[in-house]
Formats: sequence, structure tokens, C-alpha cells
Amino acid sequence: MPAVEHELTGLRGPRGRWRPVAAGPFALAAAGLALLPIRPVWLWAGLIAAVAAVPWLLGALPDARRRGLRPYWRLSADGLERRGPGGLVLTRYERSRMEGLAITTGDGTLTVLHRFGRTAAGTLTGMGLEPLTVFVTARRLGIPMHVLDGEAADLLDPALDEALRVHGLDEDVPSGGPLPRDTAAEQRLLDQEAALLAAAHEAGVEPAVTAGDARLDAPAPVPGRRRIALLGALTALLGAVMVVRIGLAGTGTFDARLAAAGWALAAMGALLLTRRRLLRAGRVRWTVSPVRLIANDRPGRRGAVVLPAARIAALVVGPGLRADPLTGEPHAAELAVLAFGHRLELLARLPAHGLDGFQLAHTLDDHGYRVITPGARPPRRPAYGLDGLPEIFAQVPGGRLVVADGGLGWADAVGDVVLRMPEDRIGGIELLTIGGHAWVRLYDQEGDEFFAAPLSALRISRTDLRDGARRAGLPVNDAEYDAYLSAAFHSAVSTLSAPAPEPVAPLPMPGRTLRPAASGRPEADAAVAVTPPPGPVTAPGAVLDATPRSRVGTYAVSVLLCEAVAVIGAVWLGPELGGFAATAGWTVPAGLLAGLLGYWLYDRNRPLLRVSAAGLAVVTRRGRVEWDLGRDRIGGIGIDEAAERMPRVVVWGPSGRVLRQVTFPPDVAKLRRACERYGVPWGPPDADRPVPPPPEL
Repeated sequence: MPAVEHELTGLRGPRGRWRPVAAGPFALAAAGLALLPIRPVWLWAGLIAAVAAVPWLLGALPDARRRGLRPYWRLSADGLERRGPGGLVLTRYERSRMEGLAITTGDGTLTVLHRFGRTAAGTLTGMGLEPLTVFVTARRLGIPMHVLDGEAADLLDPALDEALRVHGLDEDVPSGGPLPRDTAAEQRLLDQEAALLAAAHEAGVEPAVTAGDARLDAPAPVPGRRRIALLGALTALLGAVMVVRIGLAGTGTFDARLAAAGWALAAMGALLLTRRRLLRAGRVRWTVSPVRLIANDRPGRRGAVVLPAARIAALVVGPGLRADPLTGEPHAAELAVLAFGHRLELLARLPAHGLDGFQLAHTLDDHGYRVITPGARPPRRPAYGLDGLPEIFAQVPGGRLVVADGGLGWADAVGDVVLRMPEDRIGGIELLTIGGHAWVRLYDQEGDEFFAAPLSALRISRTDLRDGARRAGLPVNDAEYDAYLSAAFHSAVSTLSAPAPEPVAPLPMPGRTLRPAASGRPEADAAVAVTPPPGPVTAPGAVLDATPRSRVGTYAVSVLLCEAVAVIGAVWLGPELGGFAATAGWTVPAGLLAGLLGYWLYDRNRPLLRVSAAGLAVVTRRGRVEWDLGRDRIGGIGIDEAAERMPRVVVWGPSGRVLRQVTFPPDVAKLRRACERYGVPWGPPDADRPVPPPPEL
């Protein structure tokens, strides 16, 4: 590939953002003016308002916006530079004086190797650079890159050169340095660079004809942006109204001016806190189409990044960087997307924090984009252990589970039963498949599970345990095997019976309504009416409710909020309604009643989750269906580990996309047991390691 001019720019915060200038000093100045006995009153109130508005007016000036831009790093043919606003060069390492760049994996520091020694430029995260982008850009520019195992302090100290030198690795140490290469990290970067080169030279994958626009949204912040803005605006308005009210009542006493100063500070503090919270409550939104990508992490379309698909060679999905929405400083993010062009130049850094990486990667791949991940995702293994196995199982060599004497037992290698479990203790035996392996669950007479283990650890086959338990009269349930037999019987019978000819409906005559004629035989009339198969709402299954702990907690939060409003109202309106005690005497009971009654109205029609063999559905207590999904559309249900949010129970499709979110936290143990009982896959789909079909079926 011929050498081309490359330029890598570090991550920078949003440009030209409106931010108040010196809000703290001006807030103190406004409070100080409120304490002064200035006459007339309108001049006193006007000065307070003017001083409070100065930070926001200064922040709107273009010069203030330019000064708010943070410096950024730039790697190009001129070398490594740190530039400030307006392109002013603050720090420069010229290309002609650079002998190479080194990345120490211990602390993530970028070190410049030059003819007079070594200099640590800074950490990659603080510089707003990613290891892959620095590695690829430096190699395209002809700058030697070294990935070293250690920290920059060991590389910079000349006294440690001889003490830390590794024998036999002199050729791997750059410029006589004391640290060896981190071959594993360097190989990962080389593999990703090779994938980028292949993507830049190979033709892109043609998207499906039916592929339309896909919308991916991060979870909404709690509380939402509208609630934050409304609460902040109401608090600031309340402070302004109270200052005006105190001014109209008279500012002759120091107590009145002190109260006005407190309200002025509260109003300005509410505006500043609201701005900070709104900036941090951004929500990432993606629109993926075969022709372009749109990613936005700011409200509206002001911060949207639009990339045409023709310019994109590959997308690297994995851990990356994210600019702090308040300060603009870069910091590490669990998920980010790097868009590379066909000349291996970095087109854009796309925000992806809050999204599910598995869902995002598959959505991009379905729409024809070349997706590169830093490494293979570790396979998801079942979160089940063998803690419930009795100690005698390990003490008896060659032991195995047997069905003997009307119950279950543990036999040694000779065949003698050394441990017996009587029939009266066994309330049920359940056979199921977990992670492609056959498992057994034992329940007592009260229906509580007291034992669970894989059949491979018990050294008994699924068929032997099922047939032996049924011969002994033990209650055994193997839903997967029964469903397999039912499907096999249905397919066998359907081939023997010939389909009946469909009756030809006569053409309707004008002015007449055709009705099917009764044959006089109830059996024939019943055969004509085809009963639809049961769906997720009507099929028999398990109904899961929200946990009592969450319901009680919601009740308590609702009551506390109403009580807080009642107390604040009593403090505010108490002087006009006969005093605080008299007003609180009726507002506090009214708040308690309003909190209890308000949540009871919601709780009496709360949603319930139905799990059945036909699928999943959320139905309210009055029977209203909020959503339902058929079994063929479900790839898994379980805990979403992509982000820390509540509730975290989601439903995935077969491709790994999040289809639905359960808006209330059900009991996870009961949900898992219901999914295993009715054949709904528990956990997200595992694309790295496909699960084999149930054994012995």
C-alpha cells in the first residue's frame, strides 16, 4: 500500500458550548448585594437580577466559547503536537527528532523516543487517543512503534537500564530500554490492523434488499431530561418570586435581606445544577441504514455525527474513549465505535455508551458494514454450580445415581447402594437442558428445590433416569422429551391423513348475507369451526409479579414524595394560613392519603409477566395486553449486563437484539425456573458458541 498523508486528532469535547463564566463569584456577589440596604427597592432587585445574569451573558460571547475549548493532541507528518484554541502549538515533538513511539501497557502511557533520551507525553486516555489509532497512524507515517510490558517510570529512569535488562531480548528493547515487548498486546493490534487493511482492499458486503433503517437507543436517564429541566426551572422561579415578594414586603430589616440572599443563592444554584444534570443526562441514539450512519449523544440534532456508508471501510466496536459532557475531558468508556476510511484514516469517533455491544455489532453487520471487534467474546456459561452435591458423591469412587427400592440412590462401582433417598422425600423430579447438557432437579413435598446437578456428574443417562423413575412410580417431568414425542406423533399422523378439499365459497349476491348452512350433525359443525392455537396470552403458563420488596419500596417512595411536598407547602404557605403547625396539621395527613391512594390506583392494575410455551406476554391485572412475543421470535430472556440500570430484565431476539424490556423487576429465580419449565431459553443468545440440541432426543 503506498504511503499516504495521515493525521490523527485526539478526542475533543463539544465545540462552542454555551457555559456560564465565573458563576460562583457572581452568585456570591448577588447574595452580597441582597444583604445591602439599597433604596429604592426596585434598584435593589434590579442589581441582584443583573449580577445573576452576568455569567450567562458572558458565556454567550464568541470569545468565551473559544476560550472554553480544551487543548488537543495531533499526530501527523510534522510530529506529535499539543494544540490549543485557534491552532496555537503548546507542545511539539518534531518528526525529524523522533526515533519512535512506545506504549507501555502497564499504565497506558505514550512515550516519545528521541535522540537524547525518552519523554513521556502522557497517558493515552488523557491525550484522547486510542492504542489502535496511534498504532495504525504511526505505522502509516513510518514512525517505529513499540508496545512494551511495564510502566513508563521504568522506561524513563536511565539508572534502571542495566538492572532491568532482560537477557536475550536486546533486539526487542527500543533504544537500549529496559522493558521487553508485550507480544500479546502487540499481536492484538497487528491483527486489528490486518483486518482494517483487508476491509480497505476488499469489497464491502452487500446489504440485504429488505434491510431498512434500524433505530438503537440507550436506556432513558432516570429522572428524564424533561423532569430535570422542569424541577430546575420551578426552583429558580420560586427563588425569583420569593426575592420579589420580600422586596415588596420591605427590606428594612436584616432578616428580610438575609432571606432574600438565601433565595438568590438557591435560584442560581438550581440553574447551575440543572445545567450540569442535563449535560450528564444525554442519551445515545443510533440510526443504522445501508446508506449512512447517524449517531447522536446530545439532545436534538446538534451533536449528530452523520457518516455516509460509501466512506466507511470498517467499524471497530469495543472499549474506547468518551468526552465528559461537562468538562470535555476524555475518559475511558466500555463501548465506543471507531470509523475508519478506505485509506485507514480515522473518520470519526461515534459514541455508543449505554448501548448493548452485541446488539450494535449485529445491527451494523446486518446492514452491510464491516465490523471488527478487539477480541472474541468469552462464551457465556451457565451460572450453575455443584454446591448441592453431597460429599459422599466424591468419597465413593466410580459412584453413580440409580433408581432402586422405590426411590433414588447412590451406588458404588460394584453396584451396592451406599446412600438412599426415600420416596416420601421426593416431591418431583424435573429433567431439563442447561447449556446443551442434561440436568436434573429434585423437589421436596412442599415444592422447594433442594438438589440440582448435571447428569454427567451423576453418571446416569437421561433416558435411564426418566424410564426408571416412571417404572418406580416417582413423579418425573421431562417437558422437552414429551414435546419431542408430541411433535413426532403429529408429523407421523399428518402424513397418513389426506387433507380435506376446501369448500368453494359462492359469490355474494347484492343485498344478501350468506350464512353457512348447518349440516344437522354437531360433530361436523364443530369440525368446520377451526379453533386458533393458543397464544402467549391464552396459553397456560406461569404468571410472575413484581417482588414484594419492590412494591413496598415504591409505596414508601410515593408516600415520602407526597409528604415532602406537604411539608414544603406548609412552610411556604403557613404564614398565610394560620401558621406552620396549623397548616401541617392537615397537609401532612392529606399527603399521606394522596401517596397511598395514588399508588394504589396504579398498583391495582399493575403489569404481570406471563411465561408459557407459546411465548411471553405482559398483561395487566385487568387483562389489558401491553405486549406479547411468540416463541419463534424469542432468542432468550434474562439479565442485561450491558449497563447498570433498573430494571435489567430484557428479551432478546434470535440475532441478539433487544426486543422488549420488562418494566418491573420480577423474581429472577422464579423467572429462570419458569423459562426452563416451558422451554423459553434463559440468558442471551450465545453467538460465539452455539448450543447443541437437547441430548438424547
